[in-house]
Amino acid sequence: MDITKPDGTGILKVTRFTLGEDSISCDFEGRVEGYGMVFVSHEYVYTSQDHSGGTVTGEARTFLEDGTQLTTPHGGTFTQEQSVIRLYHTDLVSDGSINFIITEINILTKDVNARLWTARPAD
Repeated sequence: MDITKPDGTGILKVTRFTLGEDSISCDFEGRVEGYGMVFVSHEYVYTSQDHSGGTVTGEARTFLEDGTQLTTPHGGTFTQEQSVIRLYHTDLVSDGSINFIITEINILTKDVNARLWTARPAD
């Protein structure tokens, strides 16, 4: 897999942040190449005392251009440098495809940029 050339990209926007003592919950939505309109809900749990990273869990639901709905769980890790969170996670889409995804969230602007690489195509 050549990570200099993603199989798809997306520009999304944060719609909700909930800040906890040792975690952040976040929802975002937008269009992703090959997946249409995507809605994501994540929880980030800090595993480092300085809040520089931890684990991410969540799920995504997408609606393709033809109206087909797909779902997937998300799981992986994240790092945080000041107001930028970087996610590194995989998904197993309900169509059988598996993707590796790197997502960058700017907490201040609420901008989300995603890049994905297909590890296994749909069935």
